[in-house]
Amino acid sequence: MTAYNRGDIVLVPFPFSDQTTIKKRPAVVISSSRYNAVSQDIIIMAVTSQTEKSFEIGECLIKKWKEAGLLKPSAIKPAISTIEQKLVLKKLGVLSSEDLLSLVLW
Repeated sequence: MTAYNRGDIVLVPFPFSDQTTIKKRPAVVISSSRYNAVSQDIIIMAVTSQTEKSFEIGECLIKKWKEAGLLKPSAIKPAISTIEQKLVLKKLGVLSSEDLLSLVLW
């Protein structure tokens, strides 16, 4: 099993808040590496490329989106989910130290 770390950008089937629909989208791992090593789950936050709209409360812009493995300018949405690690489709990249700090301070 791949080991995931806080700040990893992964492609996952992310559930909508009504839990009836999913969308394949990038997400950032927010659970600790220690937790991820002993759990079958990871805790993630959704990533969106819809940055041209006004930021909703709680969205965090990813400044170094290319370095994070994303195809477009993106932001982290205030949508948290716990999923099984085996559902991760692939790892796309890693948040920069600057972007991870912004998320932690958010």
